[in-house]
Amino acid sequence: MKRFVIAAILLHLPTGSFAQSHQPYAGFQSRDVKALSNEQMADLRAGRGMGLALAAELNGYPGPAHILEMVDALALTSQQRVEMQSLFDHMKAETVRIGSRLIQEETALDREFAGRNITAASLVRLTGDIGKTQAELRAAHLRYHLSAAGILTPEQMGRYAVLRGYGTVRPEHGHHRSQ
Repeated sequence: MKRFVIAAILLHLPTGSFAQSHQPYAGFQSRDVKALSNEQMADLRAGRGMGLALAAELNGYPGPAHILEMVDALALTSQQRVEMQSLFDHMKAETVRIGSRLIQEETALDREFAGRNITAASLVRLTGDIGKTQAELRAAHLRYHLSAAGILTPEQMGRYAVLRGYGTVRPEHGHHRSQ
């Protein structure tokens, strides 16, 4: 009996492993836009960064949203708070607009494939549009990190890095105004 159970388990393992490794997109076919998860669409609609600004964030250029979460810990002045809130509001408005456009472009590509209407020319046009929009979105997030760094003092930048778990930021990083 033990041999039978072991043999049955062993017979099912390769099939299960094979099925798992060869079906990484199982369930994606029911998405509204196949290339975007519901979470990605929500993030795009809300103007969230989705890791697009990691080059800035992890090299000593903090983002407005995270700075606003740490207003007290960073001891922002009232002027810095006003400037950072304004920066955040502008960033959100811009990235929500760009994110909405990206969703529309991904939807158009998805619909072309779904309708079997895709051509080599429409593929180049649609993916080109998507690529430009993705670059614009990333540049926007990175630009606001750059601007935010200009509002903080070097001491606040260092405190931010410690609070975020990055250690310390080298003094040569960023362009900071003195307060």
